Amino acid sequence: MRLRRIVLRRIGSATVVMVGVSVITYWLLFLTPGDPAYTILRAQRGGQPSTAEVEAFRAEHGFDDPFLYQYAAWITDVLQGDLGTSYSYSEPVASLLLAYLPNTLELAIAAMAVSLVVALPLGVLSAVHHDTWIDRASQLAALAGVSIPNFWLGYLLILLVSLQLGLTPTSGSGTVAHLVLPAITLGTGLAAVVTRLVRTSMLDVLGEAYVDTARSKGVRERLVIYRHVFRNALLPVVTIVGLQFGFVLSGAVIVEVVFQRPGLGTLLVDAVFARDYPVVQGVVLLIAAVFVAVNQLVDLAYVLLDPRIDRGGRL
Repeated sequence: MRLRRIVLRRIGSATVVMVGVSVITYWLLFLTPGDPAYTILRAQRGGQPSTAEVEAFRAEHGFDDPFLYQYAAWITDVLQGDLGTSYSYSEPVASLLLAYLPNTLELAIAAMAVSLVVALPLGVLSAVHHDTWIDRASQLAALAGVSIPNFWLGYLLILLVSLQLGLTPTSGSGTVAHLVLPAITLGTGLAAVVTRLVRTSMLDVLGEAYVDTARSKGVRERLVIYRHVFRNALLPVVTIVGLQFGFVLSGAVIVEVVFQRPGLGTLLVDAVFARDYPVVQGVVLLIAAVFVAVNQLVDLAYVLLDPRIDRGGRL
C-alpha cells in the first residue's frame, strides 16, 4: 500500500510537470513575434500570400483567439490523443513523431553506451591510482569533456575524422559508420560526468571498514576492487546515468542538426523556422514526457534497490 502511494505521488508530480511544460511551451510560441499565418502560407506557396488568405488561415486555425482559449482547445485535443496536424508536412504530428523517434533513440542509446565504455574503467583507474598522474590525467580529460560544447566537438570530429582521414561519413544515417561520430559527440559530456562520479563513489567506498577487513583476510586486491568496492559504488552511478538519459535525449537535438541526421532534433529545428507550431509542441511534449518518465522510474528503482531507504524515500 505504501509503495502504491509512492507511485501515485510520482504520477501526480509528473502530471504537474507535464502541465507546466505544456503551458510554458504554448505561451512562448504565443508570444513569438511576427505573424505565423503569413510565414506558414509563404513557405507553403513559395510566394507572397494575399491579406484575405492570411486572414482566412488565421481564422481557420484559431490564431485570432485569446491565449487561454487557444491553449484550452489544444490541450483538450492532446488529452484525447490528437497532437494536431503539421502545417508543413500536412500529416498528423503523432505520425511524424513515431517516424523520427527511432533515429533519436538510436543515437541516445549509442551515446550512453559510448560514455559508459569510456567512463567506468577510467573512473575506476582514477580512484585506484588516486593522486597519481593517471588520476590527474583522468580528471583533466573529464574537465575537458564537460567544458567542450557538443556542436564544436561535432564539427571538429567531422573536420578531422571525416574530411581529413575519410574514415566516416560527414552526415546522414542508415549505417553504423553514420552513427559513430554523433554517438561520440553526444556521449563525451556524459562520459566526463560519469567518470568523475565513479571516481568519487569509489573513493568513498574504499574508505569503508569492510574494505580493510577484506584486505586483512588476504583477499586479492583485484577481487576487493571489483567485487566489494565497484559493486557498492555503482548504485549512485546507475541513478545518475538514468537521470542523464533525458539530458542525452535533449542533447541529441543539437547533434542531429550538426550531423544532419533525421530525428526529433532536425524535425524540431525545421518546425521552429517554419513556425509549424503543432510539431514544435509535439516534439517538446514528447521529450519532456520521456525525461519525466525516466526520472520517476530511476527514483523508484533507487528506493527498491537501496535497503537503507524506506518506501517513503527517506534514509
